[in-house]
Amino acid sequence: MDARGKTMRANRGQRRPGGGGHGPGGGAFERPTVKTTTILRRLWKYLYSFKWLLLLALILGVGGNLLALVGPKLSGYAIDAIAPGVGKVNFPDVYRYALLMIVFYLISSLFSYILAGLMIRLSRNVVYSMRRDAFNKLAELPVSFFDKHKTGDVISIISYDIDTVNASLSNDLVQMLTSLITVTGSFIMMMTISPKLMLVFAFTVPISILFTRYRSKRVRPLFSMRSSKLGEMNGFVEEYTGGMKTTKAYGREEVFVRRFDQKNEAATESNYQAECFASMTGPSVNFINNLSLALVSVFGALMYMMGGISLGSISSFVLYSRKFSGPINEFANIISELQSALAAAERVLRLIDEKPEPPDAVDSLELQDICGDVKLSEVSFGYDPDKIIIQNLSLNAPPGSLIAIVGPTGAGKTTIINLLMRFYDIQSGRISIDGHDIRELTRKSLRLSFTMVLQDTWLFHGTIFENIAYGKDDVTLEDVMRCARSARIHNYILSLPDGYNTVLSDNGVNLSKGQRQLLTIARAMLLDSRILVLDEATSNVDTQTERQIQSAMLSLMRGRTCFVIAHRLSTVQNADRILVVLDGSIAEQGSHDELMRQGGVYSELYNAQFEAI
Repeated sequence: MDARGKTMRANRGQRRPGGGGHGPGGGAFERPTVKTTTILRRLWKYLYSFKWLLLLALILGVGGNLLALVGPKLSGYAIDAIAPGVGKVNFPDVYRYALLMIVFYLISSLFSYILAGLMIRLSRNVVYSMRRDAFNKLAELPVSFFDKHKTGDVISIISYDIDTVNASLSNDLVQMLTSLITVTGSFIMMMTISPKLMLVFAFTVPISILFTRYRSKRVRPLFSMRSSKLGEMNGFVEEYTGGMKTTKAYGREEVFVRRFDQKNEAATESNYQAECFASMTGPSVNFINNLSLALVSVFGALMYMMGGISLGSISSFVLYSRKFSGPINEFANIISELQSALAAAERVLRLIDEKPEPPDAVDSLELQDICGDVKLSEVSFGYDPDKIIIQNLSLNAPPGSLIAIVGPTGAGKTTIINLLMRFYDIQSGRISIDGHDIRELTRKSLRLSFTMVLQDTWLFHGTIFENIAYGKDDVTLEDVMRCARSARIHNYILSLPDGYNTVLSDNGVNLSKGQRQLLTIARAMLLDSRILVLDEATSNVDTQTERQIQSAMLSLMRGRTCFVIAHRLSTVQNADRILVVLDGSIAEQGSHDELMRQGGVYSELYNAQFEAI
């Protein structure tokens, strides 16, 4: 990405160990399992934000279930109204109880219908808030986070994991709420009918609870692994699709297909193990509940034969026992979804809990009206504190000077830019702008003092006008067109059907690399920052076009302190000072002519390029 105030990745040769690979699920998302109560407490905070919707849902849930619980009692009364013997049926009572049952069940069904819609709305609001918090957290995270985590895994959390939480909130939460009310109400009703028959559940219910608890502890880690493997697979697919042209050019499709098969097999196997293990819970608990129903029927019949209970009471008790054991069975059946949701919520909350970029000091200064005097004094830095890659680096860039940074790949060139913009903080030494230590400045004002054009272009979904005007407010079309002309891209934009209103998508895949680079150069020309960073800014432009925009680039650099990272040494011959970076230190520095006369590293690099040509 190449806009002012946007992050940029560290030089791939300088990444800290593990960056890019990340392991299953990516770095910080793989930690010991968090307690279920902790996750539920965090989710409750989101639910409580919509407490009035939650209260209404609670009222509807309690009311609907209480009305439904009256039905079995009325059924028992209706049966008892049918006395033994022909012609002794109390039809008025039977009709009255039947009518009341119909009314209560209809009202209960209406409440359930409204409750379902209400829970969908509630879950939508909660998921919106959760996804907003997760995305906002991404904007607060330091560059090091994105260097350690795969893009596909982060996307998997924002999309799949939050959707999993949404499904659980809209479905499982309703079932758990109604189940709790039904179990409690059924228990009370059964106690009023026959406390003796309740002894059956004193044996079966503890078995169901202990078994379900045991299985949930075993299932939860399996679903965590499933989410991790899915995130790993998504990361692989994201990398593969991003490099499709290179893959086809090298004929490595079969290699990547085999690698995907491995990732796919791992994700599928983890999903199979989680689902298979979880699916065994429901049938097992269902067997225990059916056993309790059989025992209730047997002991109830014996009590009826001894005159200890009426036929209607037995009927009511059996119906209540089904209502009592049914929710327990339902809970066992949704245990897989519940554990999946908890595992997904855990990953989402871990992302939200990631440490943001350290805040600016309370007494930090706003960098304003700068001249562009940049100094590095004995700077040392390492992505891994135990492995220092920049050692005692000193550099003086006076205002308006052009500093070229050259050297072999992995020498630390881009790392220097990362340090200048405080994407990473140095271990020792001092970096100052206009005499101010950058650690004493607000990060925003520091980064707004830079204009960046990077080798890896970044364009977003929007019009060409919006992409060029991205870094500055209140920009007119004339301003954008002026910069586009200077970048030699104006005529091409006018040749498009919608001109500057042409919509770019997927990082501008409908443009060539050179055209995308020219758009980012036009974007940089629109800004008025005093420090300019060009990191291989013309690497995607052909030699003829590069020569055409040299005058525009010189106009862009005029009056600014410029840092140019270049591999093509012919582009930096006119630099005021050329730094040759080797193994994190400045091996040589001076003008082009001075370095050529020295016959050192720069001279070898320069001659090697032209000998190759």
